[in-house]
Amino acid sequence: MTSYATSSAKAEMSELRRLKTIMPPELQSWVSVEGTTEVNPPLIRSEEVGSDQVEIQIDLVKWDALAMDQRNLLFWHEISRVQNDTIPKDGWEMAALAIGLGGAVGELWVQDILLLILALSLCGVSGYRLYVKNNGEKQLKVMTDADEKAIALATRFGYTLPNAYKSLGSALKTLIDQTSSKSQRTKYERRLQALKRSANKAKAKVQSAQVE
Repeated sequence: MTSYATSSAKAEMSELRRLKTIMPPELQSWVSVEGTTEVNPPLIRSEEVGSDQVEIQIDLVKWDALAMDQRNLLFWHEISRVQNDTIPKDGWEMAALAIGLGGAVGELWVQDILLLILALSLCGVSGYRLYVKNNGEKQLKVMTDADEKAIALATRFGYTLPNAYKSLGSALKTLIDQTSSKSQRTKYERRLQALKRSANKAKAKVQSAQVE
């Protein structure tokens, strides 16, 4: 008799294989999809696992609770982030900032002006990169751009435009309802508002074309 754990494992492997089939062919050789084993991980995220390899990690327990269309659009959103080259890179900025600050303090002590300037420059560059990376408006632009591209990918895989918008909107609403973190919930809400505006523009464009 097949155990529940075995059945669950088979279902998870089947879902990972299914997701691979709805990945654009040009990505399949260097982007992999895996279930995460972390404790309390995000629903889905991507990270570089080599110089030319990216891994999409999914919390399959939370994932299984979503409808198929919701999963597809959230997956294509992550694929779009990979295509847009906006997945998080190695966090060198914090290390560089620490080195720069340490160097600046050291050069103040020995009074080497040139090295002090170099250390402060390193602090400035790394600090600016950290600011840009964590800027709320910048992050929202990255996410909404990926949402737009996910809609386009959905139509590439057979969705109508209205159904693509509806599926992604439904997924974001579900994430809003399930998220306890106020800041994360606000990010989802802003994405949903932007998606509604985009859907209205697309609808108006279609209606205008029909009139002409």
